[in-house]
Amino acid sequence: MTAARINPSILSADFVNLQAELAAIASADLVHVDVMDNHFVPNLTMGPPIVERIQAVSPVPLDMHLMISDADRWAPGYAELGAYSVTFHAEATEDPVKLARRIREIGARAGIALKPGTDPEPYLELLPEFDQVLVMTVEPGFGGQKFMHDMMPKLRRFADAKAASGLDVWLQVDGGITVDTIAIAAEAGADTFVAGSAVYGGVPEDRIADLRRAVANHSH
Repeated sequence: MTAARINPSILSADFVNLQAELAAIASADLVHVDVMDNHFVPNLTMGPPIVERIQAVSPVPLDMHLMISDADRWAPGYAELGAYSVTFHAEATEDPVKLARRIREIGARAGIALKPGTDPEPYLELLPEFDQVLVMTVEPGFGGQKFMHDMMPKLRRFADAKAASGLDVWLQVDGGITVDTIAIAAEAGADTFVAGSAVYGGVPEDRIADLRRAVANHSH
């Protein structure tokens, strides 16, 4: 089994002290950066200038999560900033395959995210086009929400499709991930975990280690 990837979400960090907050998660795999446009989701976070600065000082690669409308137009720009991975929402693109290919062409990993109400079926056969599938375990827009257990069958559908295809697609979950829920998501096939308050609600390095341990204990 792949070791769990832990991607802390800076949505729960102190935005005024981002450099210190990034330094505190140096033991993570990637940093999850939420871009919200106050249109696709009812919240506004940051755009390219801040992401560019995060890219410059982050000790780990950037895992961009674009909760923005018109992803076809805006997502490639984040790949151009040097992000390691760029995930756009299935609900915000006219042509997910074309967009994913463009992101890969620029040199980033391409990810697709599905809101809780989005049917996974149309995307199962498109798995070769993506490097990551993000199954949202809360309604996107705000940190600190409760984990939706009823998203696990959707995650399992992707895990089964991944196993059948033999592809190295990362299966990511985002929303309500804690030391308690992370094992449930791992059991359903997730290997990449976004955690916000579960990391920044204490000493980040310790919290990251706790999350890794929770997955490791589950897999024995």
